[in-house]
Amino acid sequence: MQKIHIVGLLVIMAAVAVFLTAADDVSTYASFDDAITSGNRVKISGALDLTKDMFYNPEKDPNYFSFYMEDMDGATKQVVLTQPKPQDFERAESVVVTGSMKEDIFVATEVLTKCPSKYKNEELMLSQDI
Repeated sequence: MQKIHIVGLLVIMAAVAVFLTAADDVSTYASFDDAITSGNRVKISGALDLTKDMFYNPEKDPNYFSFYMEDMDGATKQVVLTQPKPQDFERAESVVVTGSMKEDIFVATEVLTKCPSKYKNEELMLSQDI
């Protein structure tokens, strides 16, 4: 085999590996019920349940943050994030968590928050002027 053939095979193998890794990514939103039944890694969109306590003690374990979230179907579950608490988390309008269910707790490996826009006040002021 020539060197060019070996290099070509390595490039093809790398492309296949990248494709398989990307195919494992979660692209549609699920609910807590879907996460329970599938047992797989899912992405859930919802809102923080501010009526229940959040727990974060960075001195004891900086990679443990617990909160409650309501999914789009209205189900509320405890979510445990295995990363530090995101900044301004309490101000989030909506939350997207990626992870899987372990018994009755959703263990998240990633959290995305949508915080209120800093331009909202400006939009309100402009609409009042009109």
